[in-house]
Amino acid sequence: MKNTFLATTLLTAATLGLTSCGKAAPPLTTRAPFNVVEASIPDMQQAMAEGRVTSEELVKQYLIRIATYENVINAAIAVNPHALEQARKLDEERRSGNLRGPMHGIPIALKDNIQDIDMPTTGGSIGLAGFVSDWDAPMTKNLKDAGAIILAKTTLSEFAGYFGTGAPGTYSSISGFSFNPYDPRRDPRPGYNDGRGILNTGGSSSGTGTAANFWAGNFGTETGGSIIGPSNLNMLAAIKPTIGRISRWGIIPITMDQDSAGPMGKSVTDVAIMLGAAEGKQPDPNDPATMSCTLLPNNDYTPHLKAEGLKGARIGVPRLGYGVEILLPGETEPRGGMPEDQRKAYEEAIAALKEAGADIIDPADIPSAITKEPMRNVLLAGECDIELTPTCLSVMNYGMHRDFNIWLAAQNGKAPWKTIDEFVAWNEANKNLGTLRYGQDALTDAVNTDLEKDKATYERDQKRALDMGGANGIDAVLQEHALDALLFMGGRGTGISNRVGYPQITVPFAMVANSGGPPLPEGFNAKPQPMGITFTGTACSEPRLIELAYSFEQATNRRKPPEEIF
Repeated sequence: MKNTFLATTLLTAATLGLTSCGKAAPPLTTRAPFNVVEASIPDMQQAMAEGRVTSEELVKQYLIRIATYENVINAAIAVNPHALEQARKLDEERRSGNLRGPMHGIPIALKDNIQDIDMPTTGGSIGLAGFVSDWDAPMTKNLKDAGAIILAKTTLSEFAGYFGTGAPGTYSSISGFSFNPYDPRRDPRPGYNDGRGILNTGGSSSGTGTAANFWAGNFGTETGGSIIGPSNLNMLAAIKPTIGRISRWGIIPITMDQDSAGPMGKSVTDVAIMLGAAEGKQPDPNDPATMSCTLLPNNDYTPHLKAEGLKGARIGVPRLGYGVEILLPGETEPRGGMPEDQRKAYEEAIAALKEAGADIIDPADIPSAITKEPMRNVLLAGECDIELTPTCLSVMNYGMHRDFNIWLAAQNGKAPWKTIDEFVAWNEANKNLGTLRYGQDALTDAVNTDLEKDKATYERDQKRALDMGGANGIDAVLQEHALDALLFMGGRGTGISNRVGYPQITVPFAMVANSGGPPLPEGFNAKPQPMGITFTGTACSEPRLIELAYSFEQATNRRKPPEEIF
């Protein structure tokens, strides 16, 4: 089920040879042609400054690409019907000498749990189909104020993956599955052939449209890995910021204890520019966490794009549990190993860091990953909505019940329900519409969490999470070895960083085997999957992480665009 905004706006793409007055646009005979494919934000800004392209023309090129390839990867839930009009206005501002900043006239996309008054905000749920908030999320307003054009809403796992725990990645009842442009075929294996893709898209924030050049970049949200995960698997750079760097108000939540929004793009430069535009010039009174980090002058992270940023940097390499197997307390089989091709890529990345001037501390194991105390071991701390164990954490269940009700109450009576209980009941009553294809056990667990009776357990678990992620986790190993950052292969470090809301930056690096699941049928060869290298730091360390990530990116230059049809 697709939103009608998408079909209506893609119809517009069929008439892109017309001006707003309906007359044929003159051919661009006096300017060198500009192509959005693989273009960076600085590339676009330079081309607009030189008169080689306009924002309106950028939007038109992207709309044509969406119209051409959307049926292959299903990257957009909705397209902004006002995008061309907004681009023309920004072009007029440019001609008059009014430039809002480095995002002026740049088309980007938002995950469809982030409010934008120009398009519905559905969270991927049939129940919110057609729901348009009457106010922009603060981060959306910040982006628009900075001159960005919100071209589309991206596909996502329903309610950012907090719905039915058996649902495949990036499935939602409103849009179905999205597909990874690095291998957009469907999975043919019995038990997996429900329509899902052969190559995972990596998490609830789809990076597929950015990888396929449907827009310049996109913003995702992360609670347990949904910025870093999809960026790794779509060969994108990304910043998962410290909680509160970007306001979460106006975003359908899972839990404000761990939720964070962040940029995904084709380069560290692009995501650094996007982060500054979304951050805002002052803290948001509706999100107290926005007061946690000191704002940079003019929200400008680009001075930290330093090619020599790795010289003298101290980078720690966690091994046990993060690539090297470890036997955890109470278990009989070791876990935490790494496939050989990923291990080889990891070692290549470490060698590249050394070559660029970094000091590598190896191993730099994380205390909360190797402790023999089960209740303090971060590798044993799963979510209670997935598996009920003595060491699981109730933070997501409690937070979803509390914070989704707060989000509903903020919608000025326009939301279709008043409480999460009503939402769960509506899904059950309307399952004939497809609301419960994969169940809603995660939501049911949240509803069954009592905000009064279970408060003490939640507070205990949140204290445990902060200890495992920070004081006995990332902060402990950083301080022990005087490190600038920790290095992880792919998304292996998301579990610990999200417990405490610390920042991560991932950089495209390798192609490895897509080896998940049972054997493939004879003759069906899975194509390689992308995987990146991820830098993790302490709270508010984004400027330093950007220096490290940019320097690594410039030293390695490993990003490869999708090859076949894009």
